[in-house]
Amino acid sequence: MILHDCDIVIIGAGIVGIATAYYLKRINPTASVLLLDSDQPMSLTSAQSGENYRNWWPHPVMTAFTDHSIDLMEAFEADGVSHINMSRRGYALSSRSDDVSTLLEELTQGYADLEGSAIRIHDSQSHASYRKPISASWQDAPTGVDVLHNQTLIRATFPSYDHGIKTVVHIRRAGSISAQQMGEHMLKEYKQKNGQRLKMEVGSIESADGFLVRDKQDKMAVKAQQLVNAAGPYINDIANMLGTSLPVTNTLQQKIAFEDTAKCIPRKMPFSIDLDPQTIDWTDEETALLAESDEHAWLTKEMPGAIHCRPDGGDAGSWVKLGWAYNNTNAQAEREPSMQDAFPEIVLRGAARLNPALKHYYGQLPRAMRHYGGFYTLTDENWPLIGPMDVDGSYVVGAMSGFGTMAACAAGDLCARVVSGSQLPHYAHALSLKRYNDTDLLAEIRSLSQRGIL
Repeated sequence: MILHDCDIVIIGAGIVGIATAYYLKRINPTASVLLLDSDQPMSLTSAQSGENYRNWWPHPVMTAFTDHSIDLMEAFEADGVSHINMSRRGYALSSRSDDVSTLLEELTQGYADLEGSAIRIHDSQSHASYRKPISASWQDAPTGVDVLHNQTLIRATFPSYDHGIKTVVHIRRAGSISAQQMGEHMLKEYKQKNGQRLKMEVGSIESADGFLVRDKQDKMAVKAQQLVNAAGPYINDIANMLGTSLPVTNTLQQKIAFEDTAKCIPRKMPFSIDLDPQTIDWTDEETALLAESDEHAWLTKEMPGAIHCRPDGGDAGSWVKLGWAYNNTNAQAEREPSMQDAFPEIVLRGAARLNPALKHYYGQLPRAMRHYGGFYTLTDENWPLIGPMDVDGSYVVGAMSGFGTMAACAAGDLCARVVSGSQLPHYAHALSLKRYNDTDLLAEIRSLSQRGIL
């Protein structure tokens, strides 16, 4: 048997595992760190990233966590070493409702720790200036949130939107990045600091006097003093090998990307989310046919909100991405999940409610279309798990459904600090398994009307 020896083994070479390895070597360059995966880096869930980021959350803990991650990503751009194509046109959350008081309450709570006027209201009575999302530059974009409650202003600012939209919540510290380039930068520096990688499929783990991680064929093993579980949708499988478990589930969520040959979506449009529930825009004949099928009748019922659309490829690009995380079915993670054949047409018709020009593609999506998906691994409250597991010397960094790329830097930094015994940020306790013993915090989280899932 081939035996590899190291101080710390990280299981999982997705963007979160890579970030953890990167920050471990930054904190302690002399530590022997081995990044282990059964495949190439960023080849599973990370390869399906929407490549978006935002600091919008209905709770200040998650806002502070993602703010720190954005700080770290900005540092990559500012140092001139890595260019991760960071743009900042924001997230625009839209609704046809006059009453958005619940959303405003959660905005106020989520940004409670920020100084100054983080939330700016623009209605018919307001004379406050509104900075339109003209430039993609992250250096020039404002912080905080602009709430547009004036239909004239909404139509002038977001001309592609349905004219029935009455409120737009424009999250300003948000935009897009290149996840692959960010991962490559961290992996390159990790290797330069003598960080090691190993391709191996974990078959078993022994946890006596450190950890012995064996491959499935029992031909190779890794001996380590500390173990980090960064296995993405497989974090519970790894936890089970250690004789413990984690409070997470997996759901498959899908997206499509296609070339916008008809130029339906303005290139300067921010990442746009339709918050309102809807029934899909089928014809009467299509609705009748679907309703007759036990398998497809659900497609005629009301669907949840949070369908999203954004231009892809920068101002000079021609592609768009659409996504809709409506699936709530728990599933076992697979390397090659089966996609739902009807999803492209479902998400297209849903997205056309906010951007009606997309109706041009009904029944005729361009041939240059990519249909893909990955597993959302999440806790009930949709907060990550970062910190010690029940077995001494073992740690987890995961459960980052839909926000793995945007929060990878902060997650890797936090996990590296925990593993190395460094000073921790104020939110460390709340993002660890220890929160399940904090009844006051759990009650506070569960009182929120939504979990920030987009």
